[in-house]
Amino acid sequence: MTKKSTKTITYIFITIAALISVFPLIWMIIAATNRSVDVIAGKLTFGTKLLENFQNLLQAQPVGRFFWNSCKYSVITTVLALAVCSLAGYAFEIFHDKAKDILFTIILTAMMIPFVALMVPLFQMFSKAKLLNSTVGFILPSISTPFLIMMFRQSARSFPKEIIEAARIDGLNELQIFTRMFIPTMKSTYAAATTITFMNAWNNYLWPKVIMSDNNAQTMPMMISNITSGYVTDYGMLMLAVFITTIPTAIVFFALQKSFAEGITGAVK
Repeated sequence: MTKKSTKTITYIFITIAALISVFPLIWMIIAATNRSVDVIAGKLTFGTKLLENFQNLLQAQPVGRFFWNSCKYSVITTVLALAVCSLAGYAFEIFHDKAKDILFTIILTAMMIPFVALMVPLFQMFSKAKLLNSTVGFILPSISTPFLIMMFRQSARSFPKEIIEAARIDGLNELQIFTRMFIPTMKSTYAAATTITFMNAWNNYLWPKVIMSDNNAQTMPMMISNITSGYVTDYGMLMLAVFITTIPTAIVFFALQKSFAEGITGAVK
């Protein structure tokens, strides 16, 4: 009876926690189908205003352009970040020496500096380089992050050194070892890094808001900010915009969730 009671209490607790976690998403979807006054009143049943809210959103904001900008910036940032950080993490571990340890410590120390403190000098640098309102200006600060480098270095520690030595004896150079052996072995790590990088790039708001002054270069999070910046906010339209913005990150996460936990722990199969 004690084991059954403990198991029952555990299931009840997990169910309550799951409902609390999922409720904001459910409420967002419900709100997207209602009028603004219904959302303010706290209506928790589906309405019939989804199509009307969608039409109002298309009239108020160039959703297609903003969605394409977010997709373009996020995909390019993710691809470049994976390439740069995986190479860096691999090199820090495989070509290990004291000098690289010092450099790696400096890189990790950079994680303690808030991005807000770097924003002004970064803006000045990018302004002088004429990179404002550009794809390069958006993605450049994000393609090399200490967290991803650390993740790939931890994964490289579990990569068998005997395989590397055997490959070198067989005549493979370092780039061939990396592309033909390390990348296929670390699929789970790449999946986890892809999820983290894509979600961060897609939801990035502060830096794009600073560097993207051209309306044609804005992203989906900036569009949501535009909707809330008026004198009167249409909450039904706002919740629909938030829901549309959430869809790509949800797709990426659920598509790669099986490898996410394994990649975070740095496991190798």
